[in-house]
Amino acid sequence: MSGGGGEAERDGAIAELLARIEKLEHERDEYRKLYLLVREQYEKLKRGLLGQKAERLGRGENTAQLTLALLGMLLGEAGEAEKAPVAPEIEVPAHQRKKPVRRPLPENLPHVTIEILPPEVEREGRDAFEQIGLESRDVLERRPASMVIVEINRPKFIRKADKKDGPTQVLVAETPELPIERGVAGPGMLADTVVKRWQDHLPLNRLESIYAREHVEIARSTICKWHEALADLAAPVIEAMRIDARGQPYLCTDATGVLVQAPERCRNGHFWVLVAPGKHVLFEFSERHDGRAVDRLLGGYEGYLVADAHVVYDHLYRSGKVIEVGCWAHNRRYFFAARESDPERASWALERIRDLFLLERAAARAKRSERQRLRQEKSKPIVAAFFQWCEHQRDQVLDGSPMADAIRYALNQRKALERFLEDARLPLSNNISERNLRRQATGRKNWVFVGSEDGARANTTFVSLLASCQMHGIEPWGYLRDLFCLLPSWSSKRVLELAPAYWQQTLEDPEVQRRLEANVFRRILLADPAELAKPATAAA
Repeated sequence: MSGGGGEAERDGAIAELLARIEKLEHERDEYRKLYLLVREQYEKLKRGLLGQKAERLGRGENTAQLTLALLGMLLGEAGEAEKAPVAPEIEVPAHQRKKPVRRPLPENLPHVTIEILPPEVEREGRDAFEQIGLESRDVLERRPASMVIVEINRPKFIRKADKKDGPTQVLVAETPELPIERGVAGPGMLADTVVKRWQDHLPLNRLESIYAREHVEIARSTICKWHEALADLAAPVIEAMRIDARGQPYLCTDATGVLVQAPERCRNGHFWVLVAPGKHVLFEFSERHDGRAVDRLLGGYEGYLVADAHVVYDHLYRSGKVIEVGCWAHNRRYFFAARESDPERASWALERIRDLFLLERAAARAKRSERQRLRQEKSKPIVAAFFQWCEHQRDQVLDGSPMADAIRYALNQRKALERFLEDARLPLSNNISERNLRRQATGRKNWVFVGSEDGARANTTFVSLLASCQMHGIEPWGYLRDLFCLLPSWSSKRVLELAPAYWQQTLEDPEVQRRLEANVFRRILLADPAELAKPATAAA
């Protein structure tokens, strides 16, 4: 009996030892993959080879073989990497290549017709010839932009009868309204500076030089003062948009850092974006990226919130009035980062996530009920399989590896990531926030920092209006021009009507049309340039 017991113990010890060896071999292989990945990245850095930023996954591609082949090419090593088959480059037949398409020129542009005659007709005159046809073509040309000085003359009058009978009354027209009282710039000029600065991302020094080329010296400090005054004028519209956004069933938000100018060293600040899809895009500035900033952004809001998994939002979810909705694009990013070190697992996860996005794309224009049915029938099984796979793989991956981080993020965010299945209105990702926040990131590369908190407030005011214009397909310069024409005397009870979300309905109002047509500056801006070239007396 004792001998049999000893054999059993020995067999058990051997089995345990073999299991430990197998585990150690598995960990060795995982570490080797990480080692090769780091080595490959190091060689890329040495040679200045940078890959694309776009997170694209080709269906069916052998990522492991491609990685080994590239590593062999970089390191000049012979072996498995050099023997790995690489898909040959496919030559596209000439008849299948895309040819450039010439789009028709827009008909709403001014047209100038010129006639070019043969030299014989010019010499002998048209009476000696009979025209038998016409060859015509359009060429797109550009005139230099120009500023206009609007001289406002207000003649004074008295009645002749009053002059004879006694005291006279002097009659003079009221001064036309300007967006900035006693300012030198009209609504079109102010709109131009706003669009160039925050739609085209031109810093103030470039604006100075652009206007100088048109022989108008405008100091950057003057433009700053204009924008701060206009931000005060537009503040009621932004506040009305903010209140309206907080009444929507779900919101999307994100944040990015920005430098704020300071005497010795720039300090850090943060731009926040808040998107009410189909309604408004709102930007806010805060000194810190913390819970207080979130409360100022979302104070009093109740509903679904689509955001990343940052801890600054956690206190909103504790009350239950704000419900967290996860972002599958953020989730996907973790698996994409693990693609080089663990290609097989990463590819499986990325394929499942791509299937979810393809389903959403297919149902983008479907009715809410149809989209909900599609999510329950097709998306829900994919989500369940994805998280079941994550649970199974959690103990198989190496701690601290990119794949372990990806799986941990997915499982920690499981409830939030599954929430889009509850309500068909909820998006699969927070990409709409990231796309709008990219506007600030692009601008930041040009103007580098904001000069002050007042400058940041002007920035967020007009970036909010410009981004909302883009959401609703509104031309920004024309919108701001008309907004600055209407705002000085607009009722404070109706400011929401001036938001881009409701702008088209507002323009259909006969009273609004009358007020815009009566604005002298707007009439000048929309006049024919040929008329503007005439003397003022002739134009009158």
